[in-house]
Amino acid sequence: MDSRFVGAGNQLLHVDIFIDEHEPHKGILDLLSRLRPHWKARDIQMKTFTEGITNQLIGCYVGSLQEPSCVLVRLYGKMTELYVNRDREVAMFQVFHAHGCGPEIYCSFQNGICYEFVRGKVLDDELLRQPSIYRLIAAELGRIHSIQPNCGSPVEPLLWTKMSHFLTLVQSSINTNAAEQCCTTSTVTPQETPSFETLSVEMESLKRHLSQTGSPTVLCHNDLLTKNIIYNHDERTVKFIDYEYADYNYQAFDIGNHFNEFAGVTDVDYSLYPSQELQRDWLTAYLESYKHCMGCEVTVTEAEVTQLHIQVCKFSLASNFFWGLWAILQSRYSSIDFDFQRYAKARLNYYFEKKEEYFGLTMNQLTCSNFEEKL
Repeated sequence: MDSRFVGAGNQLLHVDIFIDEHEPHKGILDLLSRLRPHWKARDIQMKTFTEGITNQLIGCYVGSLQEPSCVLVRLYGKMTELYVNRDREVAMFQVFHAHGCGPEIYCSFQNGICYEFVRGKVLDDELLRQPSIYRLIAAELGRIHSIQPNCGSPVEPLLWTKMSHFLTLVQSSINTNAAEQCCTTSTVTPQETPSFETLSVEMESLKRHLSQTGSPTVLCHNDLLTKNIIYNHDERTVKFIDYEYADYNYQAFDIGNHFNEFAGVTDVDYSLYPSQELQRDWLTAYLESYKHCMGCEVTVTEAEVTQLHIQVCKFSLASNFFWGLWAILQSRYSSIDFDFQRYAKARLNYYFEKKEEYFGLTMNQLTCSNFEEKL
C-alpha cells in the first residue's frame, strides 16, 4: 500500500475466493457469508447495474437496495489488471472515504472488491447541465483537489507515466494483432486508428506543451463521467464513485476530462460539449470551493477563471488522447459488449480536430473571444 496517502494505511480484509463473471451468484453468496454472516442466503437479493463498460457491478441487499448494509460487488473486467493498479485503487478508496468524499471499501477478493452503496441516483446527461447540479459537482471536485498528501515532498502527476504505459500496451497489441492476421485467412479489417508512430509523436507533443501550462498537481478522480457521479436529491449532495484511475494528476486534466464527458459514452456527440458560459460558471463555483478548502481568499476574479479555462481546454486534449489509447486497448482485450473501436475513433478524431485551436489559446485571445460572444 502506498504510504503517501492520508487514510490509506489501514489493512483491508482480503477474501481468497474467485467469482466466475459468467455465473457470479454462487461466488457472491460465498463472499457474503463471510462479509455479512447474519444474512440468510434465501433473503439475499441481487441487482446488476449496467452503467459500466469495463467491470460488472452487482448490488447485494436484504430488504431494500437503499439499506445502509447494502454491499456492492465489483468484478474486474478481463485483462484490466494490465492498465489498472489495483493496490492504488484500494488506497484511493480509503483516502476518499477518510475525507468524507467517498464510500467505505469492505474487502477485496481475487478478482474484485466490495464496498458501500452510495445512496442516490446515477447522474444523467440532463441533470449534468442543470446549474444547481453542476455547481455541486464543481464544489465537490474543488474539495477533493484540496486534499493533501501526507508527505513533505511534491508528488508527480500520473498522466505521462500512465499514458506511456498505455502506449506501450498499444504497441504490443498492434504487434500481436499483426502477427495473428498473418496466420489467418480472415478478410476482416479493423477500423483505422493512428499508427503507433503517430501516437508516440502526439504524446510527446502534448507533454511538451502541457507541461508548461502551470496547472498544479492535485488529488484527482480522473474519470468523472456521469455514471461515476451519484446525486442524492433529498440531501442535495453529489458523491463520486469508482477510483480505478484516481491519483495525483494535473488539476486542469480532471476538469477537462469531466467536460469531455458531457459528450457521452455510448454515442459520443461533441455538440453536447458545455458552452463557454456554462464552463465559466462551473469554473467559478469550482474556484470558490477550492480556494475555500485551501484556506485562501474566496474571491474569484475573471482573470483567474480565464486562466483556468485555458488550462482546461488544453488538458481536455490530453483527456481525449488518453481515453483514445484506453479504448484501443479495450477493443483488443475486453469481453464487454461495447464498440470500443468507434469510441477510440471519436475521442482521437476530436483530439486532432481541436489540437491546433487549443494549443493556440492565450489569455488575450480568450478574453477577446468572450467579449465578441457578449456582443
